[in-house]
Amino acid sequence: MSAEFGEMLMRIAPLLIIVMGLAVGGWVYTTWLRIKHGYPLDGQWGQALYPKHNDETVERVRLLSQENAQLRAELGAVKDRLANVERIVTDGAHNLEREIEALRGRAN
Repeated sequence: MSAEFGEMLMRIAPLLIIVMGLAVGGWVYTTWLRIKHGYPLDGQWGQALYPKHNDETVERVRLLSQENAQLRAELGAVKDRLANVERIVTDGAHNLEREIEALRGRAN
């Protein structure tokens, strides 16, 4: 059996070497394309090894942070208004009338 196994291995070895060479060559080509087009390289768990930190990226992050802060402030204002509307809708008509009259009394 050993002679048969050795003969089979000798027949398959060139094919295995070709497949492994193509796999390594494909990996090298893919990495070269990523580098050429500016994509960050990935580590073992998918994290970027060398992320780009140029002025454009820093400016984009700054603008997105400002927009995020503005949207959060707007969302807070909308939540406050919604709370007032919910209070008005759920309060009884009697309480609402009393509060409106109280406000009218203060204005005069």
